[in-house]
Amino acid sequence: MNVEENMIPFMKGLKRRNRGEKEFHQAVYEVATDIIPFIKKHPKYQNALLLERLSEPDRVISFRVCWVDDQGNIRANRGHRVQNNNAIGPYKGGLRFHSSVNLSILKFLAFEQTFKNSLTGLPMGGAKGGSDFNPKGKSNAEVMRFCQSFVTELGRYIGPDIDVPAGDIGVGAREIGYMFGQLKRLTNKFSGTLTGKGLEYGGSLIRKEATGYGAVYMLDDMLKHHKQSIEGKRILISGSGNVAIYAAEKAIHLGGKVITLSDSSGYIYDKEGINAEKLALVKDLKVNRRGRISEYLNTYDAEFVADQRPWHLKADIAIPCATQNEISEDDAKALIKNGCIALVEGANMPTVKEGIEIFQDNKVLFAPSKAANAGGVAVSGLEMSQNSARLSWSEAELQQYLKKIMHDIHEKCVTHGTEKEYVNYSKGANIGGFIKVADAMLAYGVI
Repeated sequence: MNVEENMIPFMKGLKRRNRGEKEFHQAVYEVATDIIPFIKKHPKYQNALLLERLSEPDRVISFRVCWVDDQGNIRANRGHRVQNNNAIGPYKGGLRFHSSVNLSILKFLAFEQTFKNSLTGLPMGGAKGGSDFNPKGKSNAEVMRFCQSFVTELGRYIGPDIDVPAGDIGVGAREIGYMFGQLKRLTNKFSGTLTGKGLEYGGSLIRKEATGYGAVYMLDDMLKHHKQSIEGKRILISGSGNVAIYAAEKAIHLGGKVITLSDSSGYIYDKEGINAEKLALVKDLKVNRRGRISEYLNTYDAEFVADQRPWHLKADIAIPCATQNEISEDDAKALIKNGCIALVEGANMPTVKEGIEIFQDNKVLFAPSKAANAGGVAVSGLEMSQNSARLSWSEAELQQYLKKIMHDIHEKCVTHGTEKEYVNYSKGANIGGFIKVADAMLAYGVI
């Protein structure tokens, strides 16, 4: 039987149990394509139904979140936490507040998180959660009331040795602060139950930079492995949140020429390159003023293209840092036509399945999100360690840890994904992440 024949019964069962959950189906299919042949070659995994068990979350928690807006109106949202697998450590994964949040997206993210956390080498299981609440346009008081209500319910199911949530889209330092404060009030404990905290109350240095920096460290290792470098390369980046900003910062530091950033309104194209001074404006614009990326043109000479993504421009490298499925099959073809040699996924699953296949067929260096954007959760894991030991490491120490973790992830991908002269980083990441979790599950027996 070939891979597709083996996949049919597995995917048929998964889709029957999880009807209409497209994003979840997509994430599991991408992993199963590599894991099913690997299991067939390794007898100890064959009869344990490991992939079936990994794709069925340990538990899915859904709850109502009631809060009162500034006009005194009662509002209700829905909250979720998907605890996918804790074979190698406490559940770990972000919380997302956005109108698009649903169980399909959260199950895909929790599934991916299981492999991503395994790749870091740190003792963390996989989870994800969030709500269809959108903090944009809400006052600080409204966000506070929502966060307090949300964590009052979620607090029943989390803890430093059980499940340690972090931030994600729509959940930054403000939201983490409100939730941590409420949780401390409810439990009368000061524990590391949430990561992404402020430095004043147990947070870690370089947490906001970690995902973007880590993605570029991964890129740097990929290029070096193939006798190239970032120096002088033209780089397309989507997004303008923390991941995009700090990926741009590290790429500029290493000599790359970043020419785009974007938000939901469109993208800017600065053909001269976004240098450190220009990036400082973007940080102020997006982080402090919560403005639109088009306002960049008020200060610097550039083009703004409304309601589009930058994947049809000529460039050497692409780093998608916005959201899932932002690179279509046509985008992948355009990137290759315009000279793209490497793509590093800063966002979670930003490339559709057909796009990934096109990149791999054309031998583009493709780093999947579970490997490339693991820097954020790696530093969250280091924050957990600092909280447990009641100490804080220096920025230099954390940068060293982060760089080593990303280098080790690259080496795992090379070990398990090398095919003749090409490294299939998706295959390497999937197998490398699977082995540690699978071995732990086998050790526990059937539970």
